[in-house]
Amino acid sequence: MWTERMLTALENGVKGGKWFSLRDKLYAPKNLAAAWHRVRSNRGAAGVDGQGIELFGAQAEKYLDELHGALKNGRYEPQPVLRRWIPKPGTTKLRPLGIPTVKDRVVQTALRNVLEPIWENQFVPQSYGFRPGRGCKDALRRVDQLLTAGHVWVVDADIQSFFDTIDHAVMMTEVEKVVSDGTVLDLVARMLKQRVMDEMKTWRPEKGTPQGAVISPLMANIYLHPVDVALAGEGFEVVRYADDLVILCRSEDDARRALDVLQRAMSERKLTLHPEKTRLVDATQPGGFDFLGYHFECGRRTPRNKSIAKLRDNVRARTRRNHGQNLERIIASLNPVLRGWFEYFKHTHLEVFVLIDAWVRMRLRSILRRRRGQRGAGRGLSNIRWPNAFFAELGLFTMTTAWATARQSRCGNH
Repeated sequence: MWTERMLTALENGVKGGKWFSLRDKLYAPKNLAAAWHRVRSNRGAAGVDGQGIELFGAQAEKYLDELHGALKNGRYEPQPVLRRWIPKPGTTKLRPLGIPTVKDRVVQTALRNVLEPIWENQFVPQSYGFRPGRGCKDALRRVDQLLTAGHVWVVDADIQSFFDTIDHAVMMTEVEKVVSDGTVLDLVARMLKQRVMDEMKTWRPEKGTPQGAVISPLMANIYLHPVDVALAGEGFEVVRYADDLVILCRSEDDARRALDVLQRAMSERKLTLHPEKTRLVDATQPGGFDFLGYHFECGRRTPRNKSIAKLRDNVRARTRRNHGQNLERIIASLNPVLRGWFEYFKHTHLEVFVLIDAWVRMRLRSILRRRRGQRGAGRGLSNIRWPNAFFAELGLFTMTTAWATARQSRCGNH
């Protein structure tokens, strides 16, 4: 739906700096169809209407036509977001997850297709989260570069309850700086005010944006864009991924100034930095800081404790001692978890993988001991009865082997 003329406008800017006519791009059948294909590929649970991906897909053409008419005529009204509570990794706490209906996810994706290119042309390089062609590894690579270059004083910032405290008026003011199409603005406002259903209770939030909504990551980046601009304008090196950010400085004095700038920028956004979790860190000293699942300390980057705890919880759920499936199926369920974790953390040190591999095999040996009527964990003589080669023959993915293979490949390329 982006014509050559509009793409040129993206590059050169539009008159007055605002986009006045976007509604026809929003409800264009081509855009809605593309949005549906994206939602279908992402899967996800059914919302409050109970309609899942399969049910929508069975009559997708009909539903997309209905959405086209409702959006075109201004009759579209989002349904309540279904709230579910899921475990917060590494803790015993729960965090809320919002599940919009499939229809609402299609509309949100269509809206994102229209708005994202406009803001992508304005966002600064320091922002990495939920942006096309960027990701966690790019952000982590930038942190490594800055630390190596001597930016070892770090403002480790934590925004208190960010997604729950986004101010709707501030959010709309930010969107209105760029968009003047009343239909699109009204849709954004409706999504911010979308009702929430938690069991039998329903209410309309006064602030925040639902975690789990398709449009929320883009809204978060728009909301925090002025913070990025303020820090970059003062010459500070910031790396931000959604609401997770660090500022890397060459001295403690610079870090304190950066924290002052950050606090002012957050206050203007009506946001609060967590008083206990926000701190200044000398990355060359013991203690370090966490960022995007990793722990940085004294020139080393290792998985943070919560990342390892989350993996262990995932493995435990698949390796209960009374597990009824055969070992081949248990290993088949484990391998994608282990492979995915390794792929993200493969740039850490070998000893981490040695310990994890040994622990996973211990869990599997404990299952085999139980089936022989023996108690206790799979250690000691169990290592002799079921050696590492036994599990390798069954196809168990081992991180140490993957690490060695990856290292050989990198050396071979040189």
